[in-house]
Amino acid sequence: MAKLTFSIGGIHPADSKLAKDCKIEVLPLPDKVYVSMAQHLGAPAKPVVAVGDSVKAGQILAEPGGFISAYVHSPVSGTVKSIGPRKDLAGFNQTHIEIDVQGDEWAEGIDLSPELVTALPEDTAFILDRIKMNGVVGLGGATFPTHVKLSPPPGKKADCLILNGAECEPFLTSDYRILLESTDEIVVGAAIMQKVLGGCPCVIGIEENKPEAIKAVKASVARLAYPGIRVETLRKRYPQGGEKQLIDAVMHRQVRSGGLPIDVGAVVQNVATSLAVYEAVQKNKPLVTNVLTITGDCIAPERQHNYFFRIGMPLSFIAEQAGGVPEGAVKLISGGPMMGKAIANLDAATVKGSSSILYLGESTRRGQQGPCIRCGRCADACPMGLEPFLLKRLWAAGDASALEANAVQDCIECGCCQYSCPANIPLLDNIRMAKAQVMGIIRARNAKK
Repeated sequence: MAKLTFSIGGIHPADSKLAKDCKIEVLPLPDKVYVSMAQHLGAPAKPVVAVGDSVKAGQILAEPGGFISAYVHSPVSGTVKSIGPRKDLAGFNQTHIEIDVQGDEWAEGIDLSPELVTALPEDTAFILDRIKMNGVVGLGGATFPTHVKLSPPPGKKADCLILNGAECEPFLTSDYRILLESTDEIVVGAAIMQKVLGGCPCVIGIEENKPEAIKAVKASVARLAYPGIRVETLRKRYPQGGEKQLIDAVMHRQVRSGGLPIDVGAVVQNVATSLAVYEAVQKNKPLVTNVLTITGDCIAPERQHNYFFRIGMPLSFIAEQAGGVPEGAVKLISGGPMMGKAIANLDAATVKGSSSILYLGESTRRGQQGPCIRCGRCADACPMGLEPFLLKRLWAAGDASALEANAVQDCIECGCCQYSCPANIPLLDNIRMAKAQVMGIIRARNAKK
């Protein structure tokens, strides 16, 4: 069967899936956790607990701060010690709830048993409410509230639910491990979301470099026999897991500039999100756990890990559990090397969307920047059909109108341009700043309408 892929641009970095054979390990609980109110796309959540309150794992700590927002729950049982600003991964102050950990008592009504629940609830309103109340957000990077994404606006209809199992970022293996270790739960989660969307077909896309996962998910789909769900093999190509690239590959439809996936009948969810949906709906378990990868090119094989973590765990605690920061590390990244963000503060806490602590060594230092040789490689590599060399020059010239006219706002910040540049020009760094400026202008203009 043909392997699906997108039609424009893309690159082929080395897999570097060094932790792919490391089974998921459960981390012990730390003495304290720090739960951020800004761990989802949209308005920060608003605390509903006070200093001195006793809380249980799974208890609501904060309610949504707006329509695009999500509930936040306690990952542990203990006592609220403080509520206030604390630096996040990027070094910015965000409101956190600090909890002194005292045991691991869970709130009533949460099913922690391993038994698989395959019967789907009949009431879609009940399903959406469970997803909302349990704080489920997209775990593919954007952390968009899932209940909103599963509620198309009037006049819009889902023609296809796409589950993203590509995990095309080098080094990351957390999605791969849950595809192997929570296969049935992911398929049930897909069936739940499929039901909410009116029974549209569901495609689970997995890159060809994960044959064991493809085999396991196909077997699960056949065994559980939910109608309209199939597995498709994706060609190994970065950024195959990008939302618009998946839609192109699976549905052969393109999302217009400024448009949304639902405009072309698509809803895209990550496989980890599908697992979270299963736990929220079938087990009434809030999203307080996830899996992250400890990996890098400067650490020994025995120090590679895939960890089952609770939100709010300090990264420094997780790093210590894995043997500490390796001496050869020159850069620490949260996420993959292509789209991840440098960790400015190892005492920052994990959030719902945390996917890795990535240690990179000396060989990954950026080379000395040279002049643009006008080779066009960045434009060839751009999966959005943009001209990064031009956007960089327009940013340097301060021409915001020309940047918008040349669609800088469509950049998905995948890093293909920077990776492919033989002159080591920091194209993505410049384009990211240009995009932020133009998006601010667009938002201000829309607010006046």
